[in-house]
Amino acid sequence: MTEPSPDNAMPTPTSAGVDDPLVADPAVGVDRDNWQDPDIVRWSFQNVERVLPTTPISRGTGPVAELPADLQDLGEVEVPATEFSATRTVRSVIEDSDTDAWMLMHNGTVLTEEYFGEMTPGTEHLLMSVSKSLVGTVAGVLVGAGDLDPNRLITDYVPELAESGYAGATVRHVLDMRSGIRFSENYLDPKSEVRQIEEQIGWSEAKRENPGIGMYEFLATLEAKSEHGGVFEYRSCETDVLGWVCEKIAGESMQTLMSRVLWSRIGAEQDALIATDQYGVGMFDGGINTTLRDLARFGYVYANRGQSLTDQQVAPTTWIGDTLTTSEDVRQAFAEGPGDNRMPGGAYHNQFWFPFPDSHAFLALGIHGQMIYMNPGANVVGVKLSSWGLPQDAGKLFPTIRAFEALAKAVNTTAPAAAK
Repeated sequence: MTEPSPDNAMPTPTSAGVDDPLVADPAVGVDRDNWQDPDIVRWSFQNVERVLPTTPISRGTGPVAELPADLQDLGEVEVPATEFSATRTVRSVIEDSDTDAWMLMHNGTVLTEEYFGEMTPGTEHLLMSVSKSLVGTVAGVLVGAGDLDPNRLITDYVPELAESGYAGATVRHVLDMRSGIRFSENYLDPKSEVRQIEEQIGWSEAKRENPGIGMYEFLATLEAKSEHGGVFEYRSCETDVLGWVCEKIAGESMQTLMSRVLWSRIGAEQDALIATDQYGVGMFDGGINTTLRDLARFGYVYANRGQSLTDQQVAPTTWIGDTLTTSEDVRQAFAEGPGDNRMPGGAYHNQFWFPFPDSHAFLALGIHGQMIYMNPGANVVGVKLSSWGLPQDAGKLFPTIRAFEALAKAVNTTAPAAAK
């Protein structure tokens, strides 16, 4: 793993916008085949509704959670050296990782909030797989209500999967991504299953004779390659199945279910959006869009024992406790999984990443640089929305994690590393 070079620095922010009659509409020429191209993602991730079908996830009618601010310049906080990189500053990490916006909260107070390019506090940004953690939280609410049993078979809830590879798998297997399903998450292989999903739900133009079949029908075609309950393997389809289970239990779409049990309860300022397939089914594993501030409001729930900034108990304390407790079995499954996640001693549990064996910190992660950093022990929540050119980039991901770790330590010292 190497650090990003100066060539990866963010472009200079510009004030030109689509309403300027002298500026060409950036949507011209953007379609479902190229919206994820490296030179387009910065625009498309902030304008998904102009490329894909979307439906709202309502914030409801409750009060907006205030975000008190005590803004500080934390850019000079030092990020310690590792075997892969020299000592650097938080500012250099932010500038070298295609940041669209980022925020740091401590004890519910915003210490830093920055936007770049066309991104604004009201811009809804694609979360990619951070969406998985939101769907996992909806599942946690259903578990807390007694409606969902993680140890029951998936087919008890979704009989349509009885003839698929998911026969015999439990809900717990998909929560921790330990089913035996054959599914490649190789984003750079157009024939991989993760790209086939996009083709079948209309996120890219179908290149086959038949049009896409939609999310549900695609999931029913997946086959098993090994026994369920084995090692961890990151597979987006697991969250799609989990979302289908939640919808079946609730008897409503994820859009309305998530609004009812989650988004209307965190004090969100705006409706979220979810991109859908051609039949209106949400892209559960990576289709949610929201603002930086509302994403921070969600992250705060996990740093505050399930309570929102409006003092509502959003996620059950039992679910929060279960999420933060990673067993030896879960960690062993993670360690033995295929590929190198570069998180020795880490874990994946309940749709969250646990990168360190000796830290309170855990993460919601999405490709192209989306992240929520939650550290209940330090009372810190960090959020970063980005537009990396490549889906995966270790030279940008791990410096960002280390930067948030350094910030969590800095704001909890008696002599802060950065002055107000």
